[in-house]
Formats: sequence, structure tokens, C-alpha cells
Amino acid sequence: MKSISIVLYWLSLAMLIVGCHPMQSTQQPVTGPMPETYRLQTDTVNAADIQWREYFSDTLLVSLIDEALHRNYDAQIALQRIEQAAAESLFRKGLLMPKVDGMATSAVRRYGLYTMDGAGNSTTDILPGQVVPTNLPDYLVGFQASWEVDVAGKLRNRKKAAMARYLASIEGKNWLYTNLIAQVAYAYYDLLALDQELEIIRSTVAIQQNALEVVTMQMQAGLANDLAVKQFQAQLLNTRNLEKEIRQLIIVTESIINGLLGRYPQPVLRAASSFDGNNIEQLQAGLPADLIQNRPDIRQAEMEVQAAKADLAAAKAAFYPSLNVIGSVGYQAFQTNLLFTTPESFIFTLIGNLSAPFINRSAIKSEFKAANAYQVEALLNYQKSLMNAFLEVFVEINNLQNLNEMVDQKTQEATILTESISTSNELFKTGRANYIELLITQQNALNARLDLIDLKRRTFNGRVNLYKVLGGGWN
Repeated sequence: MKSISIVLYWLSLAMLIVGCHPMQSTQQPVTGPMPETYRLQTDTVNAADIQWREYFSDTLLVSLIDEALHRNYDAQIALQRIEQAAAESLFRKGLLMPKVDGMATSAVRRYGLYTMDGAGNSTTDILPGQVVPTNLPDYLVGFQASWEVDVAGKLRNRKKAAMARYLASIEGKNWLYTNLIAQVAYAYYDLLALDQELEIIRSTVAIQQNALEVVTMQMQAGLANDLAVKQFQAQLLNTRNLEKEIRQLIIVTESIINGLLGRYPQPVLRAASSFDGNNIEQLQAGLPADLIQNRPDIRQAEMEVQAAKADLAAAKAAFYPSLNVIGSVGYQAFQTNLLFTTPESFIFTLIGNLSAPFINRSAIKSEFKAANAYQVEALLNYQKSLMNAFLEVFVEINNLQNLNEMVDQKTQEATILTESISTSNELFKTGRANYIELLITQQNALNARLDLIDLKRRTFNGRVNLYKVLGGGWN
């Protein structure tokens, strides 16, 4: 009998050792380092360090952004996700500590008389001179405790993963704020551009109306034909139709802003002067390494990597033995007046359970493989975030440089064509220019002025976008 016990002991020990053997992690992907500069720029000043209230000089825009940050539904949802992540982190922390529950039970038990328990109870005194009753009441009050001793670090790593995801949710909220600020600014400058375009179109309508009156008088005097009149009428109708389109775009853009601010349709206050000059500071991109600290989406991806590593460590710990301690203490009796009789009614239990997976470990193997794949995915996503951030900044730097040059050239073109309108009108009145030349001049001037407004809008939005991709706006 003793030899059998020894064999069973060593067999159990071997099962534990074999069951503790974990699987191996997949080799982590490696990519090249991020470039040290943008286009050989070495300036360490970074516009992302500017607080958004100081960056935007238009007080009306600042007011709209501030309202959006407080009322936008996506921003409010992001705050609730932070609360959820904080609660999960607190839950994981609680699992590390012993759990103690108060308990109170009241029951009645009846044993079959033709059973071992029933036969024994029928001849056993529960009190002197009183046998165990057939219907046996049972009252119990006390405390029950359970504790999973975190020997392999499974619970600690799950706590680390939950904390990392909590921090990632904060960074997700910051990135949402960055994008929300940019979206409000985009729509605001779009609205200012549309106001400018509407003003240009209205002035053009007045010019074209005057030209139509002139050519109508010339036709009546026999100096022009009906075809010329119809061409001017068609041009005027086309410009008025364009005015209607701009009005509708203004309604749409105002609705976009109101939606971002979480409010129903209402007029959006704006300052037209903000579109005339350069109201945004010239931006310095700093160094690519700054993106790691300034971009919330990169820091969020970094936190996800830490969470994935902790999840993998927890999944690996599942292969090792786990130790659970269970205990209870209290009072138990078949009558309430005897419940707190000491030491007769006092009870306690203490159980230690050590277990390790041995046969059919497919579940924990699958969990380990999934955690390993999630870790590799998180690492790839982090590296992708770094590369995308660098490319975004690189593109916007070049975009702004080209836009500034285009604005300068288009300004000269619009000035020349606008001045040529009055010249062509005088030549047309004196018969030294035909109506086709006048029509072309007016149309070219209108197109150049509208193109200039669009380039200015793209420049303003480009500066906002560079500020965003550098990681500015969330702090």
C-alpha cells in the first residue's frame, strides 16, 4: 500500500511539471527607425506645444470649439468609455485581494430512514435524551473567504492590462479632442470662405446686370444684335444660380458646425475679418521624435502594446499551477437558542487547493495563441501609427509651402483680371471690344477670385491640419 502511495505521489508531481510547460511566443516584428528630421529641418520648436486657446486668435472660433468640447456627443461617449475602463481596472485590482462574504442560512434537512444517514441519526442523540429529529432544522451565520494566491502573476498581469487600457482610453479621448477641434476649425473656415464667395458673386451679379443693360441699349440703338443680349442674359442667370448654390452650402456648413456642437440648427456667429489676413501663427514642425509624446493616437497605440504584453503574460501564467485558499468561520446549530453556544456551535473550515492543467489544454493554448497574435497586432499597429504620423506631417509641410506660393500667384492673377473688367467695359462701350471679349473677361475674373478664396481656405485648413497631425490641441 505504501509503494502505491509513493507511485501516485511521483505521478502527480510529474503531471504538475508537464502541465506547467508553457508555449513559446511568436517572434516580434521589427521595422526600421523613424527618420530624424523632416526634409533636413532641424528646428526643435514645435507648434503642438501651443495651447489651442492661444493658437486660434478668433474669439468666436474659440467659443465654438469650447462649446464642442463640452457638448459634442462623441466627446461625452469618450468620457464614459474612460469610466468603463477605470471600473475594469478597479475590478482587476480587487481580484488580487481576498474576498470575504457574510452568510446566514436557514434550512431543513430530512434524511431517508432507509439510508445510512437516516439509520445512524435514528440511534444518535443530538442532545442528551433527544435523538436527531427526522426533519432537522439547520441555522448558520458566519463569514466565508476565498483567495486565489497569484503565484504565477496571472492576476497581476491582468490588472496591468486593464490599467494600460484605461490609460489608452484617456489617450483616445485626447485624440478625439484633437480631431474635434480641427473639424470645428475646418468647418468655420469653410463658412468664412463661402461668405467671401457669396460677396464676390453678388458684386459680379451687379457688374453683369450693368453690362446687360448696356448691351440692351446698344441693341435698341442698332449697335448690337439679339444674340449678344441673350449671351449676357445667360451669363447673369448662371451667376445667380451659383449664388443659390453658395447659400445652400452655407446652410450645410452651419449644420455641420451645429452637429459638432451638439445643438439643433441655428445661425453660427463668425468674424469675416478672420479670413482676410493671416490669423494663425506660422507653424514649426519640430522633430519627428516629438510625435511620440505629442500624438495621442501614438500613445494610445503604445498603451495597447503594454496591455497586449500583459495579456500574453497572463495567458502564459495559465499553464502554471494555481493556488486557491477557501475558508469559513461561524456558528451552526439546529435550534436558534443554541446557535451561539460556544464551543459546541462554533465551526470553521480551511481548504487549500493547488491545481494545474494537464489533459486537454486546448482552451488555454487557444487563449495563449490569441494573446500572442493580439500582441503582434498591437506592435504592428504602433509601428503603423508612427509611420502614418510622420507621413501626415511630411505631406502637410509640403502642402502648406505649395499653397502659400499658389496664393501669391493667384492673388496677382485675380487683381489683374478684376482690373481688366473696367477696361473691357470701356472698350465695349466705345466699340473697340466685342461682347465675347467682355463676357470672357468677366467670367475669368470671377473664376480667379473664387479660386483665390478656395486657395485661402485650403491654406487655413492646411495650417489647422498640420497643427492636428503634429499632436496639438488636446492639452
